[in-house]
Amino acid sequence: MSRSYLFVPADSERKMKKAASVGADALILDLEDSVAADARPAARELARDYLAGKDNLWVRINPIDTEDAAADLDGVMPSAPAGIVLPKPRGADDLLRLAAMLDKYEKELGIEVGKTGILAICTERPEALFTLGSYIGASSRLAAMSWGAEDLSTAVGASANRDDDGNWLPPYELARSLCLFAATAVEIPAIDTVYTDFRDIDGLAEYAANARRDGFSGMLAIHPAQVDVINRAFVPTAAELDRAEKIVALFDGNPGAGVLGMDGEMIDRPHLVQAKRILQLAKRLAAL
Repeated sequence: MSRSYLFVPADSERKMKKAASVGADALILDLEDSVAADARPAARELARDYLAGKDNLWVRINPIDTEDAAADLDGVMPSAPAGIVLPKPRGADDLLRLAAMLDKYEKELGIEVGKTGILAICTERPEALFTLGSYIGASSRLAAMSWGAEDLSTAVGASANRDDDGNWLPPYELARSLCLFAATAVEIPAIDTVYTDFRDIDGLAEYAANARRDGFSGMLAIHPAQVDVINRAFVPTAAELDRAEKIVALFDGNPGAGVLGMDGEMIDRPHLVQAKRILQLAKRLAAL
């Protein structure tokens, strides 16, 4: 599991080279929004060369219902990226369409079948909000889900998606929440969307802390300066680890108990589940 996913324009060799040194848990080489249509053929070649032999590199292709999507996959799959970021899916049908294409590429290229994961940015079309339940059990390739507000607000004709204090307006807070719930139902990480003001480091730190509080496992980033802030926000604190260890030990010492007292508080099974998640997260982060 990754805390930070940094978008990098795939048409910039310089930016891709720099991104490797900023400490992001994963990079997303972008062939969609940040690359002009006439620059995509060259960007695919740069991405393919950069991907070769590297770990935890993802590629955002163009929407699956466009001709560019197949050309993107033709370009990058020979270098076996860790995963494909799927933008603007309408629902699980688009996920399954991409999964079938990946099956074909992996078999033809001698890549382990099923190795290439999919991260779906699941709220960029208005109709997609009504199909989030379709992802449950749809494909074992679905590795994470994220959401987006910019395309969604453009689609509905909104003049803004945040209020004057920088908080999501209700339609976009709804989309964020639905993504979180859908990912939880699928039992995969939910990744919060980008914080677009890359100069506002304090605002990012607060947003990332709130994202972790709410249940997200990581965030998308659009600038190298955001990576360290995001990474630190998604590391459990010493106090959280100590409490989680005490809860697990308490239930281990009282097998079969449903509710137990600890430090003047009633602790039940949901607390145990959360404690185990925190300890598992810490273990995974230690292995990065």
